Amino acid sequence: MSTAVKRALPNLITLTRLALAIAFFVLLAWYRYPDSPRWIINTSIALFLFGVLTDALDGYLARRWQVVSVFGRVMDPLCDKILILGALIMLAGPGFVWINLSQPAQPRHVLVTGIYPWMVVIILFREMLVTGLRSLAESRGIEFSAALSGKAKMILQSAVIPIVLLLVGNFDPRQEQWAAITRDVLVWSMLVVTIISGVPYVLRARLLLKA
Repeated sequence: MSTAVKRALPNLITLTRLALAIAFFVLLAWYRYPDSPRWIINTSIALFLFGVLTDALDGYLARRWQVVSVFGRVMDPLCDKILILGALIMLAGPGFVWINLSQPAQPRHVLVTGIYPWMVVIILFREMLVTGLRSLAESRGIEFSAALSGKAKMILQSAVIPIVLLLVGNFDPRQEQWAAITRDVLVWSMLVVTIISGVPYVLRARLLLKA
């Protein structure tokens, strides 16, 4: 394989993840719980998982072939955030709202994903804070690589999102108590781990910027 192909392939895979994310968002924007067909959810799960796979593949190839580029350093984490944060925003959106009419005088709007907008705001704040701290540190010539907690957070988010979609689209947490419990445990675990994962970055930034 030529050097030119080796340089281009990881970046092409990164852009493929962006295209998969767009297709994923289009499908979920079309989806309306509980009336939309099941294939929409199952296809969106496949697109998301394929996108996560490309995240692992492009970085691996770039490091193995020693062709890490400025484009890849910028676009790889950006595409990651678009896929993950975009998915969370969609799961907290109107497509997954169920109107509970058990009390017609006071109907309740319930998000069947268990992911509410305030949760997404907290996760967005964490991402923006870490990104800001990294930019500040690197502007002063201080290395600010990803912490182990950040990688664990990414892995958990990448697992929770498709599992929640699977539970909502195929088992219906309204009817299956085990599905509702599993969903809630996963979503709250993801939220807690995401918050905790930001702590090491804050501590590192405080120490590094004092140096």
